[in-house]
Amino acid sequence: MLWLKALHLIFMVTWFAGLFYLPRIYVYLAETQEPAVRPTLHTMARRLYAIMTIGMVATWLFGLALLVWNPGYLSQGWIHAKLTLLVLLSGYHGWLKVQLRQFLNGTSTKSGKFWRIANEVPALFLVGIILLAVLRPF
Repeated sequence: MLWLKALHLIFMVTWFAGLFYLPRIYVYLAETQEPAVRPTLHTMARRLYAIMTIGMVATWLFGLALLVWNPGYLSQGWIHAKLTLLVLLSGYHGWLKVQLRQFLNGTSTKSGKFWRIANEVPALFLVGIILLAVLRPF
């Protein structure tokens, strides 16, 4: 079980690193005036999205394995709240993919300021998820 927890945490950190950095790349894409920089930022964003998707999938897989190992957690309210936040965060992850396609197609209309604010969203999820997992309220 400790290996499952360790792998769950390793991939969670990988996922969140991408969730924190991808919107920052979007800030650069939204604000750059240099056409020559765009292909590099597009490549960085595509590769980062791939890595963070691996992190998300592995986080889910190892998290679900922990639930199989400890099915009693499913009777506790904190895990339902945590899973709700994870579903919402996974939706945010998918929305970032839609935004990536818009950047790659040249159809993105969101400002750098918008992306600076969007960059804070994962931090809110991280705080909630960690507090639920550690404190186990309810």
